[in-house]
Amino acid sequence: MTNNDVLRRIRYIFNYNDDKMVAIMALADHQIARKQITCWLKKDDDPDYKACGDTELAIFLNGLINEKRGKKDGPQHPPEKRLTNNLILMKLKIALNMKAEDIIDILKLADLRVSKPELSAFFRKPEHKHYRQCKDQILRNFLQGVQIKYRGE
Repeated sequence: MTNNDVLRRIRYIFNYNDDKMVAIMALADHQIARKQITCWLKKDDDPDYKACGDTELAIFLNGLINEKRGKKDGPQHPPEKRLTNNLILMKLKIALNMKAEDIIDILKLADLRVSKPELSAFFRKPEHKHYRQCKDQILRNFLQGVQIKYRGE
């Protein structure tokens, strides 16, 4: 999945408009023009389409965490320069205040069965011997399950 796909799906799931997307970025102490957001949300074949970088998506996800959970005291967590599906899944888990059981239930909504040990492997450090890379299919199904839960579709 591209960063733009993730951004589009989150926008749809929570029914955010462009101004709300800009406000979420601002919650992570980052100012962005509304035009930039609209370019990221365009379809890949649109001439105004711009790719959303890892840092920009990390800033948005950090802002989403602040939006959903409240901002922590102290300095804002710096955005990651390189995002993986594992980090995206982790940030969404934090933003939506989910436990492992919640994620397993969400994945069931999208007809994907994952055990608790399989799931915990996604949240380990890459150096850990039981670390497992989160593939696009897992992230896509997770976002689909979240959509079913929050939009009823």
